[in-house]
Amino acid sequence: MRTYPDCIPCFVRQSLEAARLVSDDENLHQQILKRALQTAAAWDYSQPPPGLGQGVHRAIRELSGVDDPYGETKTRFTGYLLEILPELESRVAASDDPFLAALKLAVAGNVIDFGINMDLTRADIDKAVEGALAWKPDSERVEALRSKLTSSAKILYSGDNAGEIVFDKLFIHWIGVLFAPVEVTFVARGYPVLNDVTLLDSRQAGIEEVARLIDNGSDAPGCLLDDCSEQFHAALAEADLVISKGQGNYETLSDLDQETFFLLKAKCQCIADDIGTQMGELVLLRKAPKA
Repeated sequence: MRTYPDCIPCFVRQSLEAARLVSDDENLHQQILKRALQTAAAWDYSQPPPGLGQGVHRAIRELSGVDDPYGETKTRFTGYLLEILPELESRVAASDDPFLAALKLAVAGNVIDFGINMDLTRADIDKAVEGALAWKPDSERVEALRSKLTSSAKILYSGDNAGEIVFDKLFIHWIGVLFAPVEVTFVARGYPVLNDVTLLDSRQAGIEEVARLIDNGSDAPGCLLDDCSEQFHAALAEADLVISKGQGNYETLSDLDQETFFLLKAKCQCIADDIGTQMGELVLLRKAPKA
């Protein structure tokens, strides 16, 4: 997906919010904003938005000296979701269709995005859970995903945000139970950026209990293919199916010529327009390889 003009104010806002997370120094805030605007001014709009985010957040880390501005917030929300995980596990197991229930929760988890909403609360997460369980995704897409999982030996699951991955863990657990034998490789970001999931965040959530864990080698808030590691590309080449979580992965993998299912909430108008849905909608989208 290309960058739209409306992406620019979003990245400028993110840069100021991140600056305020790491320091109360207004001079530092101004330096970070100046660098963000310089990066945006030179940006090639034909490229995916996470490339712009990569440059902005590199500047934040460089100027502030803080490697992971969202670290404490990520740990706090992951902790809360691990607290409620047993209840969610029970609800999924008791449902008529555990696969569908776990899938819905995996999409619900995408509400946890501090790049979009820094004021997110526990109540917001609880509301997202209930809303997702009531959501009625396109039945043909659900059955297409179920069918593809039945015939897949290796799955690449590209994670998005910390905290959210607790829901991913539950979904991957049920993939393993219902479609064994299957090998799931969970992909984290290579370095901290926004509240995107890293190896450390993944281990805190216990992802290695249900999947092989790697990172993509990149510090972009997505999977910029030209910037990802050889290990990532090897796992991608071996995958029979890609499951892509969140907006940043959609922005960078939407042109992938490979069987891919995108799970996300459309949290901005640019994404909604690109997908062909309404802003705020939960999304299960299939993109098949080109003929």
